[in-house]
Amino acid sequence: MAPIKLITVNTAPERAKRLIARVVDDMKEKYEIEHVANIERVEDVKETVERERPDVLFTASMWTPEQAQEIVAIAKETCPNVKTLSLPYGLQVEKGPDAVVEYIKEKFPSVLGQ
Repeated sequence: MAPIKLITVNTAPERAKRLIARVVDDMKEKYEIEHVANIERVEDVKETVERERPDVLFTASMWTPEQAQEIVAIAKETCPNVKTLSLPYGLQVEKGPDAVVEYIKEKFPSVLGQ
């Protein structure tokens, strides 16, 4: 089975890399996830999605619901089959990185339609 190509949209790329590394490690028995890129600006979503053709795109919790919707719309317009997960606004700030990792692990199967 080919790895699942993941792009994150996060203004803190190092934090995104660390959190996704934890998710990848925790879920490696069930999924092979490859974090292919992080996008820091909404303006770069279209170009990066075109280049990487991800299977999944996550928007981080620093984006408001409106911003997350815009990012998802751009991604789906560019790559209609991309699956998306938008973390609830403020999750990282309010509950910390462990809550982010748990949220992703809980939602990931349904994002993939499993």
